[in-house]
Amino acid sequence: MTDDAIARAAELLKEHRDSIDRLDAILVYTLAERFKHTQGVGRLKAEHDLPPSDPAREAEQIARLERLAQDADLDPEFARKFLSFIIDEVIRHHMKHKE
Repeated sequence: MTDDAIARAAELLKEHRDSIDRLDAILVYTLAERFKHTQGVGRLKAEHDLPPSDPAREAEQIARLERLAQDADLDPEFARKFLSFIIDEVIRHHMKHKE
């Protein structure tokens, strides 16, 4: 491999990593915003003595996310696991509000 090819590969690697870093920041801030809203939902549920989980809504959201994942060419199973992880965390927060 020539020095030019190695330098070009290093440049491309840096560009990919810079993009990944920006996307990671977007994910973190997006999740923070999402959890602000789910905290509000948790407070409302606690105030009105509603159950912390809503299995019908969760099933709808999982199916929706799987469709979005397919459209985005992302493994739907990964998307389902990711949303399930988030839902579990949200329910845990809602249960804290109820206590």
